[in-house]
Parts: sequence; C-alpha cells; structure tokens
Amino acid sequence: MEITHVAILGNSIAGNGSSGRFSTWLETELRNRQITSQVFMAEWPETLDQFSDVWILGGDGTINYFINQYPDCSIPIALFKTGTGNDFAWKLYGNKSNKEQLDHILQASPKWIDAGKFNDRLYLNCIGIGFDGEIVQSMKTIRFLGGHLGYLLAVIIKIFRFKEYTYTIATANESWQDKFLVVMVVNSSRAGGGFLIAPEASITDGLLNMVLCKKMPILKRLRYLPIMKKGKHTHLPFVLMRELKAVTILPSKTVAVQIDGELHYADRINIAVLKEKFLFRY
Repeated sequence: MEITHVAILGNSIAGNGSSGRFSTWLETELRNRQITSQVFMAEWPETLDQFSDVWILGGDGTINYFINQYPDCSIPIALFKTGTGNDFAWKLYGNKSNKEQLDHILQASPKWIDAGKFNDRLYLNCIGIGFDGEIVQSMKTIRFLGGHLGYLLAVIIKIFRFKEYTYTIATANESWQDKFLVVMVVNSSRAGGGFLIAPEASITDGLLNMVLCKKMPILKRLRYLPIMKKGKHTHLPFVLMRELKAVTILPSKTVAVQIDGELHYADRINIAVLKEKFLFRY
C-alpha cells in the first residue's frame, strides 16, 4: 500500500503544543519526497476516505481519541510521539528519533494490531482501574511537569494515600474477590511514561494481559515501585498475571479508570480484545 496522500491529525495541546511545530517539519519532509499531505489541528475531518494514510501527532490520549472518533478506520495509521505520555508510540517505534521514525514508516508495510474495548470505548495501550485511575486524576494538577515525571510524582503521592478497593473479577476460567492495589488490563507493555507493566505483552497475539497486585502496606509499596517500573515484578507472589480475551471487573464502588491516560469513572467494567482491529505502519 503506497503512501500518496497523508492526513496529519494533531492535538494542539498535546506535549505543551509540540504537535503544531512538529507538523510543519513533517509537511516539509513529505513535500521533499513528493508526498502530499494536509494538516488538521483544531478540527479533524469527518471522514478519511480521500487519504492513503493517517498520521497522528500526540500521545496516548490523542491516539485514544482518534480510534474512538474513527472506530472503523481501515487505512494505515502512524503515530508520532509528541504527547505527554507516549507509551504506545514507544511500543511501535522504540526510541527512534523523529527522522529515524519517519524513514522507518515510509518503508514499513502496514500490519494489523489488536485493540481493547472497555464498555463502549476502544483503547490501544492500557486500562488502569482504581489506583492507576486516581493517579491520572491527580495528574490534572501536576501535568505541567510532563509525562513521566508528573506520573511518578502522582504515584508517590498515591502510595501514601490510596486505600485498596474490593473487586470481583471474572474471566472465562477463573474468578477472584479480593482487595487489589493494581488492577490493569493492557494491550501493550508500558504505561505512565515508562513503567513496564506487562513486559511480554504483544499487540498482535489476540490477547490482553491482566496485571493484579494484591493489597500491600506503604513500606512494601515503596520497596516494589522501582521493581515494577523496570518490569521485574512478574514473578512476585502477590502479583497475578493472566492472558485473556475478556474479563468483567466489579469494584465495590464507582472507581476512577484511566483509559490510555484519559480519565473515566465506572462501577462495572467489561473488557474484551478486538483482534486485528487497526492497521499501523511500524
């Protein structure tokens, strides 16, 4: 599938406005390669039918908005990391520079990737329930610090203040009823600007990865935070890791839920994988 006419969709507030500056550079680079493009920042088009590809400028929140705005998009997508949280872009492109990523995308064949569905919303990277949701809730007051630093500060604050909720959790084969500190169901590997929540997660295996961490005291939380950041927690006895296609999660009260870094609230959470839902160049 040849790249001939690219829709560049930006988020003017993502990454403190870096999307606008980046779009100018990207337009120039494409023009030098005889590829036409059109930039949309304030208002995105109703349809993408006239374009061969769509490139998103932003972070996890921007790509989440995109897939829910265009849930049936079938043209190839690329994501450039110009947001506050860029965990899904990291999964796709690693630590490539903008120039390296552009060169890679221009040569890459499109590949189908999985998505997740939370109640009536789609997601690509991760869902965090309770503790993780309240971290994002706290970040609204410290977002000026940026993605990873802001997330880390919010985590530290919540380590001291958060009280675990009781959850009833059921998959096709297992169920649990207990108090959990961490309840996450991820499609990708990383969250919070660098926390390797599920290091082995694949975006093409038709499965989601659930990570549960049982209730623990403050000192234990502080001890294991750096271990979880590095993805070295998967063997710990108080951590449950499962691969699944669907799960239902019932918290004991309405809880904060972060979906690709965006804040929502729910008292019943139905999650399912959508195999080969979107086409990405990566």
